[in-house]
Amino acid sequence: MQLEFREADLSRWADFERLFEARGGPKYCWCMAWRAEKAETGLRGPERKAAMRRRVEARVPIGILGYLEGEPIAWCSIAPRPTFRGLGGPEIPGERPEEVWSITCFFARRDLRKQGITRSLVEAAVEHARGKGAKVVEAYPVDPDSPSYRFMGYVSSFEAAGFRHVGRAGTRRHVMRLEL
Repeated sequence: MQLEFREADLSRWADFERLFEARGGPKYCWCMAWRAEKAETGLRGPERKAAMRRRVEARVPIGILGYLEGEPIAWCSIAPRPTFRGLGGPEIPGERPEEVWSITCFFARRDLRKQGITRSLVEAAVEHARGKGAKVVEAYPVDPDSPSYRFMGYVSSFEAAGFRHVGRAGTRRHVMRLEL
């Protein structure tokens, strides 16, 4: 499968919207679960979409889209860690928070799952973050039998990309990092 990856910016808002609003898409969330500021915690679908749109309009990085034959088919949330609320990653003395980028979410069209898209998204997200000046990429995946947080990816995808375990965030999420 030959995928292309592009930053989800204002020029690609229509593609982001189409992917999220398609059948089975995450239109209930709009990838705001870890981004919501205190005043945004009670927002629902359309309000979350508007909150995400405000971030995009303000040029806050939100992630990348995966394309197959010109159609948006996948999503990875990758952005500087300070653009999210507490994810549970380590605070390392001397490390500049804006140089740590976090991967917090994946979505792929249902008919294309189990074909290696997540691993391709991880690789593309790392390269995207590197190109934006990241020194570290951090992720918070779960084990395959986890009853929740599966949208954050599985440990094996990150191990395959060279990430190392550095701790836990809560009882289900691992914290994994890749130094760039």
